[in-house]
Amino acid sequence: MMTSEEILRVVNKGLESLAYDRKPASLYEPIRYVLSLGGKRIRPVLMLLSYNLFKEHPEEILMPALGLETYHNYTLLHDDLMDNADVRRGQPTVHKKWDANTAILSGDSMLVLAYQRVAQCDNAHLAQVLDLFTETALEIGEGQQFDMDFETRNDVEEEEYIEMIRLKTSVLLACALKMGALLGDASQEDADLLYRFGEKIGLAFQLQDDLLDVYGDPKVFGKAIGGDITSNKKTYMLINAVNRANAEQRAELMRWIEAKQFDRAEKVAAVTRLYDEIGIRQLCEEKINCYFEQGKQLLEKVNVPAERKEVLRQYTNAMMHREK
Repeated sequence: MMTSEEILRVVNKGLESLAYDRKPASLYEPIRYVLSLGGKRIRPVLMLLSYNLFKEHPEEILMPALGLETYHNYTLLHDDLMDNADVRRGQPTVHKKWDANTAILSGDSMLVLAYQRVAQCDNAHLAQVLDLFTETALEIGEGQQFDMDFETRNDVEEEEYIEMIRLKTSVLLACALKMGALLGDASQEDADLLYRFGEKIGLAFQLQDDLLDVYGDPKVFGKAIGGDITSNKKTYMLINAVNRANAEQRAELMRWIEAKQFDRAEKVAAVTRLYDEIGIRQLCEEKINCYFEQGKQLLEKVNVPAERKEVLRQYTNAMMHREK
């Protein structure tokens, strides 16, 4: 069994050694740039860890795992363009460093490269792997569209939000785990259990991100807190605050949501205080724990010895900053 640190080193080395020798270089340079910006490489690491539950030498499926990382970064490249974000991982985004047209075209090519890389697996699994990847890619687009639709709505329900983050975030983690299992010749039952495990962990992971955006330490979180509050992002926190507030609290909340001009720090402080009054932090923490526990139970059911699951279990705990 490889450790998650060893697997991460394999992934990063693999990404560094990818060749971009086609022309024009101006199309491929932004792709190389995006994939060189670092990141936790969670998706390829999960895929290789999942494979390693069933077989040794996870580096043998490195190229499809790099395909998933290429796909993930493609979605970030286009997300940044849609959000008009200036910075990603402390560096200028592609549309800032180059321009919007370059971001669109290089992103499109990145999607094709992702498919090319995912398809570099043995023929016995190719159809299943491509079906899974295609379904996942369609769902992620659907999640992104729901997220955009929610921006103009003030009646988003909690269930709708959970489904949106399942599509936008969870299914790619689930896909990584199931793809690794399929390539490792797991049973259909174990592959499906790992998919569902990934879904639950993904939901917990995204809700924790929502929580940290309000209550996190900026030094640890890596960006200024309160971004979701400032932009009125329909998160689990805001949706539940609006639905659970009394008349007075709701009126104050809506004033901040509708304010065209405001002092950023004042808005963040006021909305955070309302969250505290309404009990939103505890509500969100309970939901995170619920999904995390459901995920742990699904992993327990996977039919491999408990000690083989230990590296994956520790890795997902670390993703969630959990001790056990």
